[in-house]
Amino acid sequence: MTITPAAEEVIAAFKEVPDSAKLELLLEYADALPELPERYSTQPELFERVEECQSPVFLFTEVSRDKVLVFLTAPVEAPTTRGFASILQVSLDGQSPERVLQFDDTFIENLGVTALVSPLRIRGMHGMLNRIKRQVREKVNAL
Repeated sequence: MTITPAAEEVIAAFKEVPDSAKLELLLEYADALPELPERYSTQPELFERVEECQSPVFLFTEVSRDKVLVFLTAPVEAPTTRGFASILQVSLDGQSPERVLQFDDTFIENLGVTALVSPLRIRGMHGMLNRIKRQVREKVNAL
């Protein structure tokens, strides 16, 4: 299992701040979640609901032989969940399918926020990661 250079930067950012500032950093990531490209804003049927999340989170991956594009939506009213979605998007977007499939599941625990947010939120982030990997695996097999 590996992590991407972008994920290493995310982990480093969380390790640099004290626990008291980690939720604020998570909110900064929430604010940075990109909007969907126009080509997908009118195609909600392409997006998969992440059932592990209490908030309505949806995701979709575009997969080619050399690159994965990750698209996630999460409501502004759910900033923690939105922050987790943004972190995964930053960490996995633009990576090769192999890197995404080999991405270390313990990445989430390495952020150092598990004691600061509810287990349901951590479960939701694991759900996002698992669904991204499943979509990539299915789409690679279809290439």
